Amino acid sequence: MSSGWIIFILGTIGFHYGLYGMFRKAGITPWKALIPYYNTWLVVEKMPLKKYWFFLQFIPIVGQFITIWIYIKFVEHFGRFSLLHHAAAVFVPFLYFPYLGYSKNERYAGNAVVKNYKKSSTREWIDAAVFAVVAASIIRTFIFEAYVIPTGSMEKTLMVNDFLFVSKLSYGPRLPNTPLAIPFVHHTAPIVNSKSYLEWIKIPYKRLWSSPVKRNDVVVFNYPVGDTVIGEYQSNVNYYDFLREHYKNNREALFQQRDDILVRPVDKRENFIKRAVAIPGDSLQIINTEVYINGEKSYLPNDAATTYFVKTKGQYLDADALKEDFNVGDGQLRATGPAATYEIMLTEEEAERMRQQPFVESIQKEIKDYTPHVFPQDTLRYRWSEDFYGPIWVPEKGKTITLTADNIPFYRRIIDVYENNELVEAPGGKFIINGTETNEYTFKMNYYWMMGDNRHNSQDSRFWGFVPEDHIVGRASLIWFSWDKGPRWKRLFNSIK
Repeated sequence: MSSGWIIFILGTIGFHYGLYGMFRKAGITPWKALIPYYNTWLVVEKMPLKKYWFFLQFIPIVGQFITIWIYIKFVEHFGRFSLLHHAAAVFVPFLYFPYLGYSKNERYAGNAVVKNYKKSSTREWIDAAVFAVVAASIIRTFIFEAYVIPTGSMEKTLMVNDFLFVSKLSYGPRLPNTPLAIPFVHHTAPIVNSKSYLEWIKIPYKRLWSSPVKRNDVVVFNYPVGDTVIGEYQSNVNYYDFLREHYKNNREALFQQRDDILVRPVDKRENFIKRAVAIPGDSLQIINTEVYINGEKSYLPNDAATTYFVKTKGQYLDADALKEDFNVGDGQLRATGPAATYEIMLTEEEAERMRQQPFVESIQKEIKDYTPHVFPQDTLRYRWSEDFYGPIWVPEKGKTITLTADNIPFYRRIIDVYENNELVEAPGGKFIINGTETNEYTFKMNYYWMMGDNRHNSQDSRFWGFVPEDHIVGRASLIWFSWDKGPRWKRLFNSIK
């Protein structure tokens, strides 16, 4: 049994043991404290509170905090109003409730003491601030979260400095793996530049009323290969690529030379945003930049951009001149080696209009025939690129595959890391999983294939593989603000498709 479960069991015992003593002091039949929900019904009756507070406990997520509030009110009926006592009731009830229930210095004072108590103005402000933090934390964790686009991987569907609302309800709210954390901070505390979370309590993956990701949804997720990070580079450099390219996969040599290697739980890995081009059970292939899912050409939004080589008739181009007609922003135009030749990020429609311009001599889409180190980083067998890739099958929960030397590079990390098995590849093409020789494996989770709409400027599944379902954060639903040297008014309150 894990330490987390042991702490949970001891905490539950301590909570109910303390409540038993509190009930006895309050004149309520003590054994009734051991019956979940019935005990809160009796507490609501005793104080008394309006009966609807009992029923509000059954509201998903929010109801848990209403239960906590009910017990704080019960503590006040013991004459305990200080912030310290209320904090103890919230964070260590398994210790504090036994103290109230069995200490000779504590007694049940009833409703009279509550009516006679008046909070100071300072306490009113503190309580209001605590309530605001708790309410905002609930919303951010379980309902929706604000997110800003940091890179151009989704251009021009989503632009750098688009501010989004990400719906946590679309796929079901995910319980945090590390609930002990600084509010509103992801993985690094500001100023002190240290971890913003504690791993004393770890909650296994659980999603409330889960709903599957739909094909072509724009999804925010935790960076799958962000479990290990080089502090200097964060997610800008893939740790596994760095280890392979600079240390030939010699972890000991890397750790001897660097002291900034960080390991992060799932919910504290960097947030990425891409399009779910393939869902569990799909087969994907990219042919000449076109994505095919199960043999059919995949959806690509009209605003999706890619790199074109534009050769002018000697004219100089700059982004400001092209911004109005071709929506060219910072970093989307670059002069290349040949004279009067430029790399420009354009949509198909923009490229066609560019071709008609009198100053353009030629325009050609960039197509890459071979890119080293695309997933699964097996260049001897898979000489693929961003534009010629696959076919590859996306794992589906409950499906069983036969393991072979050809497919193990695709599913090794899933078996070994994401699904926590001990995988050994033995001589003669044999596989040993958790000590048992087998040539089959059944997937425990669903997986997704994520790609940026800007296909030549996106670090995505083509480079690091599948995204497990436990890494899914939510669906990008609305652009509520956008900024580029001033508001982009046309983008405000646009839904994301």
